[in-house]
Amino acid sequence: MKRLTFLTALLLTFICHPALRAQTQDPSLLTIDRIFNSSEFRSDGFGPARWLRDGSGYTTLERSADTGGGVDIVRYDPETGDREILVPASLLVPPGGSRPLGISDYSWSWDGRLLLIFTNTRRVWRQNTRGDYWVLDLESRDLRQLGSDSPPSTLMFAKLSPDGSRAAYVSRNNIYMEHLRDGRITQLTKDGSGTVVNGTSDWVYEEEFSLRDGFRWSPDGGRIAYWQFDTEGVGTFFMINNTDSIYSRIVPVQYPKVGTTNSACRVGVVSADGGPTTWFALTGDPRDNYVPKMEWAANSDEVVIQYLNRLQNTNRVILGNARTGEVRAILIERDEAWLDPVDDLKWLDGGSLFMWVSERDGWRHVYLVSRSGKEITTVTLGEFDVISVTKIDEEGGWLYYIAAPDNPGQRYLYRTRLYGPGEPQRISPAGQPGTHGYQISHDSKWAFHTRSSFQVPPVIELVRLPSHEVVRTITDNARLREKVEALKKTSVEFFRADIGDGILLDGWQMKPYDFDPAKKYPVLFYVYGEPWGQTVQDSWGGNRYLWHLMLTQQGYLVMSVDNRGTPAPRGREWRKIIYRQIGILASADQAAAVREIGEWPYVDSSRVGIWGWSGGGSMSLNAIFRYPDLYHTAISVAPVPDQRLYDTIYQERYMGLPDDNEEGYRLGSPITFAHQLKGNLLLVHGTGDDNVHFQGSEALVNALIAANRQFTFMAYPNRSHGIYEGRNTTRHLYTLLTRYLLEKLPAGPSTR
Repeated sequence: MKRLTFLTALLLTFICHPALRAQTQDPSLLTIDRIFNSSEFRSDGFGPARWLRDGSGYTTLERSADTGGGVDIVRYDPETGDREILVPASLLVPPGGSRPLGISDYSWSWDGRLLLIFTNTRRVWRQNTRGDYWVLDLESRDLRQLGSDSPPSTLMFAKLSPDGSRAAYVSRNNIYMEHLRDGRITQLTKDGSGTVVNGTSDWVYEEEFSLRDGFRWSPDGGRIAYWQFDTEGVGTFFMINNTDSIYSRIVPVQYPKVGTTNSACRVGVVSADGGPTTWFALTGDPRDNYVPKMEWAANSDEVVIQYLNRLQNTNRVILGNARTGEVRAILIERDEAWLDPVDDLKWLDGGSLFMWVSERDGWRHVYLVSRSGKEITTVTLGEFDVISVTKIDEEGGWLYYIAAPDNPGQRYLYRTRLYGPGEPQRISPAGQPGTHGYQISHDSKWAFHTRSSFQVPPVIELVRLPSHEVVRTITDNARLREKVEALKKTSVEFFRADIGDGILLDGWQMKPYDFDPAKKYPVLFYVYGEPWGQTVQDSWGGNRYLWHLMLTQQGYLVMSVDNRGTPAPRGREWRKIIYRQIGILASADQAAAVREIGEWPYVDSSRVGIWGWSGGGSMSLNAIFRYPDLYHTAISVAPVPDQRLYDTIYQERYMGLPDDNEEGYRLGSPITFAHQLKGNLLLVHGTGDDNVHFQGSEALVNALIAANRQFTFMAYPNRSHGIYEGRNTTRHLYTLLTRYLLEKLPAGPSTR
C-alpha cells in the first residue's frame, strides 16, 4: 500500500508539475512546451548578407511582396539606407516552373554580374552540402541550372571562375567544369568512386578539420587545386536502421577509430580544360599525415599547403609548384602537445609575405612571415590570446581581431597596426559587456555587428568603422527581449573557483528567482570540459539557457565551470596542460570546484547533479564514476565511454597514439570506473549517431550490468549526435531530462 501511494504521488507530481504542463497561466514561468514546442522564444535573424566588392553596399534576402512568394535579393546602401530590389523573386522562377527557387545560400561573381544560387539541399552528415545550383545573369536575366543532366540534389560546392565564364562543382565524388555560355561540361576527374573521393572530404576530415569544400580555382581561372581521399582500408562502422521498413537496413560509415588506418590524402592540380593531374610530392605515408588546409599562394603558379603529422605536433607550411608538383617547406611549427591548423593564413603585399597565427611565445599571436619563411615579425604583443582574425585592412595598414584580454568568457573587437608596432585599440564599445561578432565589409569601413550577453538576446547593427558608430539597427529582437525580461529570474553571476595551487576556474551560476540565502539548494552543473568547447561564456544561450532558467524556477541552482584544457583564451599552458590525460585532469578540476562550491552556505552538497552532451556526456560519466561521493545524479547524453572507440584525428590529437599511451586511454575512459557508480545515472544516446557511436553506450551498459549497477537508459532510434530528427524529438528529450531531475535530484530549498 505504501509503494502504491508513493508511485501515485510521483505520478501526480509529474502531471501537476508546472514545468511539465503544456500550458501555464503565468507568463513569467517557463514550461517545456513554451521552450521546445512553440516559436515564442525564437530569435530573429538576418541574412545571409553579402558585402559587395565594389563598396556599393550589401545584399540580403527578404520575403517578396509578390503573390508568387519566394524571396527578393535586396541591396542596401550602408550610408543612406536606400533600398533597391536587385533580384526580384520573379526572376528566380525556373523555366517551365511556377514558383521561385528557395535560396539556401548565394554568392556573387567578382564583377557582381552573376548570381549563384544553392537550393533544394540535402544533408551530408553535419550540414546540407548537396543540392542544386542555378546561375542568374543579371544583364540578360537568363536563369539556368548547372549540371542539369545530373540527378536532383547531387551537386556540391559550385563556384564561379574568377572571370565568371565557367563554374566548377563536385558530383558523385568527381569534379566537373561547366561553360556558362553554352552549358558544355568537362569532367576533370574520372576516378571518383565509393572509395576514391575528389573535391570533398572523407568523414573524419569533415568532422575534425571542418573540410567539406575540397577544391579551389586558381586566381587566373586556368587550374583547379583539389583534395583526393582514398578510403580503401579504412574500417567501416555499421549502423543499423530498424525502423524505416519491416526489415532492418545497414548504414555503413567509413570511420577511422584511434590507432587504425586513415584515408590516404593527397593534393593535386588539374587544368580547368581537363587533362592529367599533377600531384604534389609530399613526403611520408599519406595515411599517417594530414592536409587540413590548402589554398593558392597569391598567384596561379604555387599552392600553399599545411601538412600535419599524425601526432599533430608538427605543422609544415609547404609551397607546391602547380606545374611540376615539386614542394618546399618554408615554415615548420612544432609543439610538445598538439597544433591546430591555422585558419588565418592570408597573403599580403602582393604575395611577398603571409599572416600566421602561433602559440610559440605561450599566447596565440599573429605574425607576418616572408615568402621564404626566413623573416618572421610579431604583429600582436602581450599576455593575451588572439581568438580569431576578423579582417585585414591592408590598404589602411590594420589588423582587426577578436580578443578578450580581461575576461575569457567575453569577446571584443580590437585592431592593431599591421606593419608597425602599436598598442591594441579596442573597437567594441566599453559599455557593452558580453560577446561581440563582426562581418566587416571589403573596404573595412562598415560591419554587421552582433552583440549579446548571457541573459540578453542578440542585437544586430550596422556600424561604421573604426568609430563603431551605430548607423542603424537591423535586428533588435525586441519581442524576444521583452519575453525574456518578463521571466522570473535573478541576474547570472560569474565567479572564479579557487581549487588550490593558484588555479582559478571560471564559472557562472543561476539562482532561483525567490532565492533565500538562509536556505540550501540543490545544484546542477552543466559541463563540457574538453578541448573542443567552452561553456563559461557571456553570450546568449538560446533554448538551453531557457531550460536552465526553467530549472532555477523550480528551485535548482544551475552552474557551469570551465576546467583547464578548455579552449578559453587563457594562454597555451591553460589549454594544453591536459595533453595525454583527457578525462583525468579535467574531471579532477571539476571535482575540486564542486568541493569548493559545496562549502558555499546556500549549496546543498548532498544534492549535486551534473549533465552534459558529447564530451560533456563523457565528463558527466567520469564525474559520477570517479567521484561517487560528490555527485548524487548525472545525465549523460551521447557520451564517449571508451576513448578507443572515437576517431583518429580528434582523440589522437589530445591523447597521442593508443600504443604509446595505453594507460592514459584506460584511465581517461569513464567505462574503466563504471563499477564505482553509487548515485543516479540517466544515459541517453541516438542509435543513428555517426559521430559518437551508439556502440560506446552499449559497451557501458554491459559494464554497468556486469558490476550490478542500476541506471536508466534511453535510446532514440536513428537519431544522430544532435538527437533532433523526427517529430517531437527535442521536446521529448528535454521532458525526459526534466522528469529525471525532478525524481532523482529533488528540487527546492531546504532549511539549514
